[in-house]
Amino acid sequence: MMITLSDLDFLVSPAGESLLGILADSDLSPKNHLSLVTKLRKTYPMSQVSHAITLAQTRARASGKFGEWGSKLFFTSDALEQASDPLIRAYRAGQFAQKIVTDFCCGIGADSLAMARFAQSVTGVDSDPVRVAMARLNADILGISNADFVVDDVTTRDISPTGTFFFDPARRDDSGGRLFGVENYIPPLTTIRRWGGHFGGIKLSPAVDLSQLTDYAGYVEFISVSGDLKEAVLWLNGYASPRATLLVADKILHWEPPAFFSDEKPIAPPSGWLIEPDPALIRAGLVQDVAEKWGMTMLDDTIAYLTSDHHPQSEWARAWQIWDWMPFNLKKLRTYLRERNIGRITVKKRGSPITPEGLIAQIKPKGDNTCTVVLTRHLGNHIILICAEYPD
Repeated sequence: MMITLSDLDFLVSPAGESLLGILADSDLSPKNHLSLVTKLRKTYPMSQVSHAITLAQTRARASGKFGEWGSKLFFTSDALEQASDPLIRAYRAGQFAQKIVTDFCCGIGADSLAMARFAQSVTGVDSDPVRVAMARLNADILGISNADFVVDDVTTRDISPTGTFFFDPARRDDSGGRLFGVENYIPPLTTIRRWGGHFGGIKLSPAVDLSQLTDYAGYVEFISVSGDLKEAVLWLNGYASPRATLLVADKILHWEPPAFFSDEKPIAPPSGWLIEPDPALIRAGLVQDVAEKWGMTMLDDTIAYLTSDHHPQSEWARAWQIWDWMPFNLKKLRTYLRERNIGRITVKKRGSPITPEGLIAQIKPKGDNTCTVVLTRHLGNHIILICAEYPD
């Protein structure tokens, strides 16, 4: 049931605050849902109970993205899901320091309010009046006074001559299905042509097809947080190759693209270590540059694994010690594991059609020891690497 402005008015009323206070101290697990609703229905109409429980459940999930404020702010479930990682929000917001910003498709205001801490002013624009109302409430709760929110059509609204913008189109349809292709976003990426000549950032799916962005004068930044690829941003700031950014606690690390790549890729058989570059490096097409800068080799020119006799000791990669390797042969692998009493294996793969579950079902490992089995390719040929269980 969609929340309306009337429903939101109730939630911020004294009666609504009292109900939310009760729910904050209640067991919101599914097993307690019926008894909780039955109890609350004695005092409140069902629609009010339903919306209050939904908000309380959403707030309970919000601490990972909003910390202690998660229990106080207003969200819809899908708005919380779409909100960026807090490290990314803060990093992106820093790019708008002292600027006048329009945040298009602002939703419940998560990005607007992050940018407002750095920017001169922020205007959040969204066509959904409920989300705009929530954004205003969230600004009041956080004590942010330089952010304003308006209900308007993003596709027709302009910005000031000296303004900048952030654009976060929907990448899922109304039923929750993913929208593939930047012109299928809601609104489509072509919307930003209205603001040509202005500095801006556009939030994209990290799986974006870069060939769809060739007509836009900007570069794509792939951002990972502690090794987990989270986001891509198109920055309208001239033409450039994609770059990778890694956020780790209080550190911001950038890997800039090289001026050019050498014609010959460094390829060699597996050696002492298997190195897996950060996914932001992989998506930015920088694996070859990593190999060249670190003095490593690639296993295959189409596979994002590196190998080396030395450990890179960098936040930009994980590394497994290689114990052995062989051409792909399930019978030989089964024998190898049995002879070494290896029964618990973790399976990784790149460039192999076999699933981890399929491999385990076929070899049926038995034993007390552990390892990581990697299915990949070397010079186009399928191979198997047997590595230490955990990355070092």
